Amino acid sequence: MKIKVELVKSPIGAIPKHRKTVEALGLKKLHSTNEFEDNAAVRGMIKQVSYLLKVTEG
Repeated sequence: MKIKVELVKSPIGAIPKHRKTVEALGLKKLHSTNEFEDNAAVRGMIKQVSYLLKVTEG
């Protein structure tokens, strides 16, 4: 199963660790998207910065 992640809020005001997490997810600009396999590592990263992201499954 795949997870599609979109950056919907700017990480500029976020704490540095969260900015690095967004960068590690491959999201550079607002409304950029990326697809990942559904696993525990990706779920943890998404949970950490969920206030910046929009997640759709499928």
